[in-house]
Amino acid sequence: MAIRVVQLGSPRAEGEGVRIGTVRRPPRGVPKEEFSSRNYYDVWLPVLSPSQALVTEAKAATTDAEWTAFVRSFTKEMKVPEASHVLDLLATLSHASHFSIGCYCENENRCHRSVLRRLLEERGATFAAEGCA
Repeated sequence: MAIRVVQLGSPRAEGEGVRIGTVRRPPRGVPKEEFSSRNYYDVWLPVLSPSQALVTEAKAATTDAEWTAFVRSFTKEMKVPEASHVLDLLATLSHASHFSIGCYCENENRCHRSVLRRLLEERGATFAAEGCA
């Protein structure tokens, strides 16, 4: 049992399980009934996405210092009870179920999902080995 961290819209791995979208907005131009069949997500969980102001900040970050400031701010947002409880739940579920969390960004290293990975690791979540089915 484990979590995968994925780019939404990418092909699903065998046995990936439920795909959870941790994004502020649904995919543009895609009918709601096609989110899952087009490999975006099965369940939308925007509580684990950055606020709109932080999305703007992350997209504008061009230096390591700007990115670090975003990470610090997003980590603070994830400390609110609603988000923190969901992270605790996902970490616990990772020991009993396969599922994935994701965002649209191409590069995980410059995406909020890298922060989610770290926060889940800190809570003892189990992750799928990269490249494993």
